[in-house]
Amino acid sequence: MAYFNVRGASARLGNISMEYSTLGAVDLGSNSFHLAIARVVEDQIYPLDSLRETVRLATGLAADKNLDERAQERALAALKVFSERLAGMPRQAVRVVGTNALRVAKNSGPFLRRAQQVLGFPIEVISGREEARLIYLGVAHSLPLANYNRLVVDIGGGSTEFIVGHKLRTKAMESLYMGCVSYTDRFFGEGRIDKKGFRQAELAAREQVQTIAARYEKEGWKEAVGSSGMARSIAEVLQKGGRGNGTINAPGLEWLREELLKAGEVKKLALPGLRDDRAPVVAGGVAIMCGIFDELELGEMRVATGALRDGVLWDLLGRVHHRDIREVTVEQFARRYHVDSVQAERVRTLANKLKAGIAGENASPTASDEFLDWAARLHEIGISIAQGAYHKHSAYILANADMPGFSRQEQGWLSNLVLAQRGKLAKMGAAFNDDGHLAPLAFCLRLAVIFYRSRRTLQLPKLAVRSEGHGWRLKVPADWLERNSLVAVALAREQQEWKSVGFDFEVASD
Repeated sequence: MAYFNVRGASARLGNISMEYSTLGAVDLGSNSFHLAIARVVEDQIYPLDSLRETVRLATGLAADKNLDERAQERALAALKVFSERLAGMPRQAVRVVGTNALRVAKNSGPFLRRAQQVLGFPIEVISGREEARLIYLGVAHSLPLANYNRLVVDIGGGSTEFIVGHKLRTKAMESLYMGCVSYTDRFFGEGRIDKKGFRQAELAAREQVQTIAARYEKEGWKEAVGSSGMARSIAEVLQKGGRGNGTINAPGLEWLREELLKAGEVKKLALPGLRDDRAPVVAGGVAIMCGIFDELELGEMRVATGALRDGVLWDLLGRVHHRDIREVTVEQFARRYHVDSVQAERVRTLANKLKAGIAGENASPTASDEFLDWAARLHEIGISIAQGAYHKHSAYILANADMPGFSRQEQGWLSNLVLAQRGKLAKMGAAFNDDGHLAPLAFCLRLAVIFYRSRRTLQLPKLAVRSEGHGWRLKVPADWLERNSLVAVALAREQQEWKSVGFDFEVASD
């Protein structure tokens, strides 16, 4: 059993930081899956290897928003190829992100479990705005820094991201539900390309862009930049057709539209520069690009080599070598919601010491330590809404707010931890069953909240805690419990709460 004194504040855990010479990023897009391997030299990333598999995950989304089996099998086959390249790489040196198709699919959970088993690494489904942030990070690092705003547009298979940024900082981010795969399926069925379908697709794209146009125009930009495969394909076709110099321009788009309409069918397309694997979805991509140019009144757009996977690499570099953007987000949320920093620090300190106690003296730091640390610092953000049931408000904010750097799953972990800090544990039964790491973290957070319920800096006694069987044992001096009857009563209730969800919790005193 680990004994410890709780007096004053301990140093913040910070990031679980290690140095890696090689990093890997996997982008599970709605059209293509990409893998990028890079070498790290000091503060720079140098590409080593890349793989691309055309999966068209979005075409497998049925009317009921479930991924069909054929699409899943295509995806698993691609991941099998990727797994061979990633074999032997440390888990912390690889980040895998899923985008729109996996955000939308109702059966993404069961599929992701299969996918993670094949790939050998965890998969994070990221929000649209987090995708936009990472895209901008990749694009910004692929271009010379300029002292003006840039508009970055990324047409993916199921969504299109819009970002206005200055140097490495984003100023506006949005993800719209329109992509080259989804629009091709919707407006160009069975490979037909006609004026009616093209017009409808352009209008639908303009209608989407109209929702953000005023806000983006207010931010302003001097240069428009396209990223990812669709923008590069359009630019290459225009250049091969003598309609551009490697950029996308309005007259060139008009010409390309007419060329697509002349062909009438995807199978009849014969455009120099258009790859065979891009041809089936080019009509949807060009229609979206035309709608964007018209609605935002663009004249020209340069094309960047950086994309989502590059942004994931740069973000991963920040996590393992420098400063995690998630740490910045936690600090910003604490300020935004006016968290009582003194109380948060009390709870954080004790929760971390309890976690260290049940982990054992020789345990190495883990990623779960970070989540307990973050949850403790943010556990009271819901008080800014109302004191009553504040833990529920806190959990709702953490589950639904845009939190740069956090995946949906990670926000779910934080939300569940904060929800579990007080009240009945029956509500956490399913969450505890789904994630075996959650219950011990919730145990530490709940006890820390109980001990510091008075919101005063107490002279806590020498505590001893350890894991025991399917639960935990806490040793507290009897004389201290006699002087602090509210804590004693709360600990007695706590034993019953943990018993209700299948865990043993013993409080011993001497």
